[in-house]
Amino acid sequence: MALSLATFIKTKRKEAKLTQQEFADRAGVALTVVRKIEQGKENLSLAKVNQVLMMFGNKLAPVNHKEIET
Repeated sequence: MALSLATFIKTKRKEAKLTQQEFADRAGVALTVVRKIEQGKENLSLAKVNQVLMMFGNKLAPVNHKEIET
C-alpha cells in the first residue's frame, strides 16, 4: 500500500531525528512548507514538494494508478 505524501515525509523526517525547523533548514524551504506537507494540505507548490522529497532521494512523478494498486 502506498503511503500518503504527508505520512512519508513525517516518517522520514522523524527517522532522521530532525525537527520540522531543522528539516526545513536543510531542505532549503520555509518551515510553513514542511508543516503544510505534513498536515496533508492539497494546495502545494510542486517545486517545493520536490525540493523536500530530494532530501530522501525522491521526487514526485506521474504513475499509472493501476501500477500502485496491485
